[in-house]
Amino acid sequence: MPDFSEKGAKPIETDIPARLDRLPWAPFHWLVVTALGITWILDGLEVTLAGSVAASLQDSPVLHLTTAEVGLAASVYLLGGISGAIFFGWLTDRWGRKRLFSITLGLYLVATAATALSWDFWSFALFRFLTGAGIGGEGTAINSAIQELIPARYRGWTDLTINGSFWMGAALGAAGTLVLLHPGLLPEDWGWRAAFGIGAVLGLGILFLRRFVPESPRWLMVHGRVAEAEAIVGEIEARVAAATGALPPIPPERLRLSGKGRIGFATVARTLLTTHRTRTTLGLVLITSQAFFYNAIFFTYALILTRFYGIPSAHIGYYMLPFALGNFCGPLLLGRLFDTIGRITMIAATYGAAGLLLAGTAFLFSLGILDATTQTIAWTVIFFFASAAASAAYLTVSECFPLEIRALAIALFYAVGTLLGGVVAPAVFGILIASGERRYIVWGYLFGAALMVIAAVVELVIGVKAERRSLESVTAPLSQVAE
Repeated sequence: MPDFSEKGAKPIETDIPARLDRLPWAPFHWLVVTALGITWILDGLEVTLAGSVAASLQDSPVLHLTTAEVGLAASVYLLGGISGAIFFGWLTDRWGRKRLFSITLGLYLVATAATALSWDFWSFALFRFLTGAGIGGEGTAINSAIQELIPARYRGWTDLTINGSFWMGAALGAAGTLVLLHPGLLPEDWGWRAAFGIGAVLGLGILFLRRFVPESPRWLMVHGRVAEAEAIVGEIEARVAAATGALPPIPPERLRLSGKGRIGFATVARTLLTTHRTRTTLGLVLITSQAFFYNAIFFTYALILTRFYGIPSAHIGYYMLPFALGNFCGPLLLGRLFDTIGRITMIAATYGAAGLLLAGTAFLFSLGILDATTQTIAWTVIFFFASAAASAAYLTVSECFPLEIRALAIALFYAVGTLLGGVVAPAVFGILIASGERRYIVWGYLFGAALMVIAAVVELVIGVKAERRSLESVTAPLSQVAE
């Protein structure tokens, strides 16, 4: 660990983490969940819209995209997410969590509105890239802030549920396309354009809510701004006490910090590749496997239904809704077990179950005995577990690294995992589906299933027990000073 102490500088002592973690659940925490968790709803909305309108984009007299271009556009969106995550993640650790909220949300609002005005493939791809950049940047700042504001004993369930709210956005997108893509409702080529406008309208209301979410006191304290942090914690305590009554006593745990929270890329690299090499390996395995698994199937969901089961593009939403419901219910219902049974057991179980179930479904698909309904039921059951697993991957990387590099660490893992497992998957599966050969698609499914089972084994071997522990006990801040 690098030495952040400065000669002659007096260490800062604080009990801010202990004060935040002892708080009971209160309306303040619901505000945090609502105002910040909207990011994943917007992401789910964007991804679902792109999948649900895939056929409409191909039929559009203006865009007239090919199947390969639909898959490529999905990959471009993910590349935007990678770029935005890294750039805005770096800024989040330097400038703070709160300052980035308006910037990234503003970028998303402008870009998704511009998508509705696309006039050819290249303009569509550019606006999808910028939309992804806004969402990617949102994710790093949001996950960091949520982790740092929510009490430790609720952190697992809260984080999984918020990440799972992606599927509330997916359901909203599916329902929206059922209406907007209905034949005869809107003029030709207007339905998919109106669909992309949903996100812009939804995001506008969130700008107001975020005014009431404070800066992370944990971020402030490691940057030496303890007085500001203390004031914010005092306000939070007052709000919680007003809603719940007398607060529990403050635990005796205190931190000694140098107050020098800004670090360079050399320290980031050393922390990830040397100090926490095992945790880095764990994060990469979990993120990469779920990224391939998810993106291979979800971005091509509509193409499978239209190509192999003859479902009209206007009806895709009917099949997206139960799929989205299963994905949301997984983290919601299983999330508390990650705080009680524990991270290692539950992460391994959900990854393993998702992989084995996909392998079985691939076998049934290869035999041609599934129809659109049974295929959707199978995917819904699979992703009940896979959704909890994917959310737990992000929970793991956001818990297991020091506070000073939390946002950038989340961004880097998201970027590398998505690049390896996500960007390639939609494009490759788009080509496999275009071939019309079931056996090629089955091999892709089996590869994704194998990745999930391998990830389950890795979790059992090197997983981290982080349940009900403060972030600082799971990983000490880089700026912590020894007694």
